[in-house]
Amino acid sequence: MKKKVLALILAALMLLSLCACGGGSGDNAGTTSPPSDTGTGDTNTPAEPTATGWTPSEPVNIIVAYKAGSGTDNTARVLSAYADKYIGQTIVIDNQEGGSGSIGWTALSQAKPDGYTLGFVNLPTLCSNIVEGLGDYTMEDFVPICNHVTETSVILVAANSQFDTLEDLVAYAKDHPGELKASTNGNKASNHIAAQLLATTAGFEYTAIPYGGTADQLLALRQGEVDFSSAKLADFSAFTSEVKVLGVFDTKRLAEYPDVPTLGEAGYYDQWYGSARAIVAPKDTPQEIIDFYADAFKQTMEDSAYLDAAVKASVTTEYMDPAATAALLDAQYTFCTDTVSSIWAE
Repeated sequence: MKKKVLALILAALMLLSLCACGGGSGDNAGTTSPPSDTGTGDTNTPAEPTATGWTPSEPVNIIVAYKAGSGTDNTARVLSAYADKYIGQTIVIDNQEGGSGSIGWTALSQAKPDGYTLGFVNLPTLCSNIVEGLGDYTMEDFVPICNHVTETSVILVAANSQFDTLEDLVAYAKDHPGELKASTNGNKASNHIAAQLLATTAGFEYTAIPYGGTADQLLALRQGEVDFSSAKLADFSAFTSEVKVLGVFDTKRLAEYPDVPTLGEAGYYDQWYGSARAIVAPKDTPQEIIDFYADAFKQTMEDSAYLDAAVKASVTTEYMDPAATAALLDAQYTFCTDTVSSIWAE
């Protein structure tokens, strides 16, 4: 956990070195469907009371700010299928898409702080939206419960693309300035930031085409509307044969793609970059409720059946408690305020 938190913070600090080159919003999503094995088969039973005695007495609503079938939606459904066992109530996924996540997060910020409405937030997109003024909410409108997923970004092209290596793509982009198109999950969103990191450090121009989320972004890639994209593994786990992974935003190769080089190996961005998906509650939610859910989700993420399902869905589980999640949110906000705008030339 500490290693990834440090990696996220280091990513922000390393990007400061790019400030001379020239700033964030959208989903980290894909088009997979929840695994058919999405539950333990247990009937919901009341959860054991916390030390304070609070437990939910009715279904719990979790807002996902992206469409059904998106990466965030998929990871939320994998988790919720097993979390109801520890929460003691049915979890209802409420997809409120649009505005690069801002519609759902605005609704979450305005929900009653009674423990019956929680939400997934995507980092750094939540923070970049706030910096860009894309939503009627601030960082103070959310109370962290836990982190769920931390994922490494990769560069993708369609399976039938003319580009077989990252060097091929970069060489073509340099010879044809601005011709290549990249689909993104929103203007200055997480996957747009990744594409810009590549372009800035490799020294080429491209045209970014924003979509409503990664589900639509990757559909555009597979349909040949654009030339390349950035995403995370869970985002394309259902159609890996339809894409090629050209590069990894990390200091080491991914175990899932051992033959794919890091961007640093090719001489481009040489630090980790990726996204996190955390669970939060509206501000003023009582601490006893936060503690209950932090414990329930921790137990879920340690459940062997959940972990098996997560691996099958390419979900990189990384639980962080409320304090560590708060530090992660703060680090990502600093990353966006200090560096996101700087990687875009004025």
